[in-house]
Amino acid sequence: MGILNFIGSIFGYLLWGLYLILKNYGLAIIIFTILLKVIMFPLTLKQQKSMAAQARLTEKQKALQKACGNDKQRYNEELQKLYEKEKVSPMSGCLINLLPFPIMLGIYYSVIYPLTNTLHIAQETINQASAYIKHIPGMTSVSTYIELDIVKNWAYLKDHLTMFSAEDVEKIESFTGGFNFLGLDLLGTPSEAGFMSFLWIIPVLCLLTSWGMQFIMNKLNPHSPEASQSQQGCMKYTMYLLPLLSAYWAYIMPAAVGIYWVASSVVGAGQSIVINKFFSNEQITAKQEAQHFLLLENNEKSVKPLPVALQNMVAEKIKAQANVNAENAAKKANKQTEKKKKASNKKEKNNSSDYMGKKL
Repeated sequence: MGILNFIGSIFGYLLWGLYLILKNYGLAIIIFTILLKVIMFPLTLKQQKSMAAQARLTEKQKALQKACGNDKQRYNEELQKLYEKEKVSPMSGCLINLLPFPIMLGIYYSVIYPLTNTLHIAQETINQASAYIKHIPGMTSVSTYIELDIVKNWAYLKDHLTMFSAEDVEKIESFTGGFNFLGLDLLGTPSEAGFMSFLWIIPVLCLLTSWGMQFIMNKLNPHSPEASQSQQGCMKYTMYLLPLLSAYWAYIMPAAVGIYWVASSVVGAGQSIVINKFFSNEQITAKQEAQHFLLLENNEKSVKPLPVALQNMVAEKIKAQANVNAENAAKKANKQTEKKKKASNKKEKNNSSDYMGKKL
């Protein structure tokens, strides 16, 4: 968990900077999500190119299946060679689809440790405050959420938590007022809140927007039945399991994490539409083929012609070999003709003997 806490600390700096500008944690998460999508755009474009390359290899995969028949081991070996030759990675699409989860966990760690990862208050001070509130009746929160409890109940606790410096108090007080987003308490957890808190809307939206994004992506980039089994398995996994998993996490985690996932799905769907308009499979394939043609043309131009004497020598050898091949073919044809003639004569002789025997 150390690496995720480290990521949460980095995200906390970004979220705190956006919060200071927007004064609302929900808006800060949405802007943070948009910025993250912009930063990750090269990886998303790489995934699109990989999908276009997969579509381009469909016919070659069909030919391999026909040539290998039921020999699956040979087919997989030849398919791997084809991927290496064409420089295509069949799993690259899965990797980019799985990347949002460590990002979401980084957001989670920045949310549940707001004093450590977002406000970056000294750890010793936070430990003293955590030890103090554990002895307050009614503060029965699991240790993971103690920092959230301090922020949520700051108005009642601040007179007792004297270990915080004046600068720390100023940070916490400016932070506690920005977690109301469209009437929802982003520090609350849907699984623990009542129905009238309407926090249940967040996991529902999380599920719907995740499915919607996967549906749009599959419509814009349909995978043919001939696509590799690994790619098909990846797409089924992301289509059905990931939205359910993200909705469950949004249900058991603080609402701020669910808001990130909803924003990520909506922004991701819009990004897919833009990519398909300017970087569709057809456009990428045409560009790749044009680049391949130019590469071949440049390679051909870079080849230096042989000296005239060597060219003549090669031509003579080719001509001599062609003559030998022609003579061998003629001899083979004559032998076959002789063989057919002997067979025909033998058949006629046998027929004649039969006829004379019947006459006698």
